[in-house]
Amino acid sequence: MKQYLLICTLFFSSFASNAEELIVDEKITEQLDCFRSIFSDYDTWRSFIESQRKKRIKSTEKLAKGMAQFDSMFGENKFNHYRQNLSCITFKYQVDGLDIDGYLIKPKSPNKKTLPVLVYNRGGNGSFGSVVFGSMMHNLFPIANEGFVIIGSQYRQSSSKDILLDEFGGKDVNDVTELLKYIPKIKNADSNRIGMFGESRGGMQTFLAAKHSKFIKAIATIASPTDLLKELDFRPEMEKVFVHRIPNYEKNKIAELEKRSVLKWVDQLPHDVPILLLHGENDKRVSVNSSIELAAALSKSEIPHKLVVYPRDDHGLMNNKAAANEELVSWFKKYL
Repeated sequence: MKQYLLICTLFFSSFASNAEELIVDEKITEQLDCFRSIFSDYDTWRSFIESQRKKRIKSTEKLAKGMAQFDSMFGENKFNHYRQNLSCITFKYQVDGLDIDGYLIKPKSPNKKTLPVLVYNRGGNGSFGSVVFGSMMHNLFPIANEGFVIIGSQYRQSSSKDILLDEFGGKDVNDVTELLKYIPKIKNADSNRIGMFGESRGGMQTFLAAKHSKFIKAIATIASPTDLLKELDFRPEMEKVFVHRIPNYEKNKIAELEKRSVLKWVDQLPHDVPILLLHGENDKRVSVNSSIELAAALSKSEIPHKLVVYPRDDHGLMNNKAAANEELVSWFKKYL
């Protein structure tokens, strides 16, 4: 899947196509249709992926196997269903004087007049982990299709390698909380029913945002780090990211990591906002103990929560994707 998402990253923002104005606010600019360029139809997208793979894979058998996996993960029927039933745009908005890329997904013809809203926080850092078309279709379209508006941020300068503005849980959290201001301007969005969920680093962003917001009614995280100091013992190579991204890291290592570690300030979370924790038992990137230990701390602080650990699954819950989506949908339908 990483190969498909990397390729999509290079082309997702390359071609403009006007879209329906889904956010009615003059400060929101460049609202462009997600189903544009090579993503305008399944055959064009698939042919592009195949052409890129042919440059690297000379074996006809391996190429066919790879494209079969692509069809299994995505598929024409699924693609056409989402294109027919979902509106999807990318857009730009400003935070701290910076242009930030965002995205919005919502049902075209909602069964109800207004819909609950989910703010999604992606993982990764810098441009790595950006939400491109493939990840939208795999991770977000199935949830939006269940009757949710989903809005999210790519975080500041995520597409630039020359300017390091992503602070991995620093000022970039403003890019998340700023989106809350635009929810009342989204067609069919209910600004009184807002949830937030994030994967990996996005879980950290979720807790940091919830710490300061009174508008979030329910939370969910997938494979979220909850104590970054302990994560360094589990995955020492993450220190390269911390040094690269976090301001003054080498001078203030412990303080900066604790600022980003929800286990150090659980009591500062709102006590009436329920939290769903999902994690794969065999996660090699973020220890499953992160979610287990947070669940224990939430119990101690009497914060409502649910922990689901998927046996023998990985960081992205690839073996239990459908089950994880059902958990997310049920959680947010219950509390929103």
